[in-house]
Amino acid sequence: MFQKPKGTVDILPSETVLWHEMEEIIRDSAKNAGFSEIRIPTFENAGVYRRGVGTTTDIVQKEMFTLNADDAEMCLRPEGTAGVVRSVVENGLYNEAMPLKLYYIGPFFRYEKPQAGRSREFYQFGVEMFGADSAYADASVISLADDVLRRVKVKTKLNINSIGCPKCRPVYRKALVDYFEGHRDELCDTCKERLSTNPLRILDCKSPICSAIAEKSPKTIDYLCEDCKTHFSDLKSSLDTLGIDYTVNPKIVRGLDYYVRTVFEFISDDIGAQSTVCGGGRYDGLVEQLDGPALSGIGFGMGLTRLALARKLLAEKNEAEYPSLPTPKLYIAPMGKDCALYALKTTEELRRRGIYAECDVASRSLKAQMKYADKIGALYVLVVGDNELESGTALLKNMRDKDDRREVSLNEIADIIERI
Repeated sequence: MFQKPKGTVDILPSETVLWHEMEEIIRDSAKNAGFSEIRIPTFENAGVYRRGVGTTTDIVQKEMFTLNADDAEMCLRPEGTAGVVRSVVENGLYNEAMPLKLYYIGPFFRYEKPQAGRSREFYQFGVEMFGADSAYADASVISLADDVLRRVKVKTKLNINSIGCPKCRPVYRKALVDYFEGHRDELCDTCKERLSTNPLRILDCKSPICSAIAEKSPKTIDYLCEDCKTHFSDLKSSLDTLGIDYTVNPKIVRGLDYYVRTVFEFISDDIGAQSTVCGGGRYDGLVEQLDGPALSGIGFGMGLTRLALARKLLAEKNEAEYPSLPTPKLYIAPMGKDCALYALKTTEELRRRGIYAECDVASRSLKAQMKYADKIGALYVLVVGDNELESGTALLKNMRDKDDRREVSLNEIADIIERI
């Protein structure tokens, strides 16, 4: 028997109903915040990510699905920001009114070890705001993420940090390297490599030993230049004003090279080790790296796969509702060919009025049809045989209330169901 590829998931109809709800909330929140949807290719030139994300990141070194086509190396997109920036530059969107606000929803791909909340194909909602330098833009983007998470009813905690800018980062990097060099023999092999390539990533290592060493390492916020200090102070004041609770967490550095100044994560305590459901930050300079003009940026990626998992686990603990599949308002059970044509015509008329209705299309017995109507949760059932077709009337049965039975006109059934 064929099985789905390792690291992928089947999202079944009983689950997609939650996904539809989440996506409706996302689109509504994004629209209310002035963000427009952008749709970028599922694969890009691999250079987009090498230059944008950074050659020292885990994504580029170990996690990209690469393809060879048209004499060029392509890869399935592992994240959204670099691809959106490529589109902004290629299509000249930087000439539009600023700030430019874009959002996307779609699948992404990373070749990594599958576990609960982490898969090789995953779905993400992301936003990117270009051309707004202030911390108020950062707060606005964080507020959008907070709004979506609250409306989806997933409990999270916001962690924020500042990792400085090209002006103050070298000073911090030296202090960090000096500190970890004193513990080189204790670090894992990966972190020993990071010491010379990307020492900030050591702060994010999941090894208990490396994590314990990192606890006493120099903090980014102690090495910020005056501009970065002011930016971070303005961010905290903005979040306070918006009533968004947060914790300053110096360990939040994010795993991508393009981040500067603000970085943040929304953490859920309900989904185990892969607890980050949303993460992002500021990436001033990335547009220039991808051959565009000097243009600041701030954004986030929200993992819909993890969000759905968190909501499901909350529902299992009766701490949140889980949406159910829609049920038809009317099921028409025909007996005979002429009755089947009436049922088909009436069902389609109801659907065109925006009413979910069903009828038999499998030529089943009346007993089998009634079992089916009950199984799909039909609210009303109308049984139509030759006698009913000839008289023009039939008995409308309420499946929730056995005492509610009424004779109705077959010509007026659509109007009757619409009024109920």
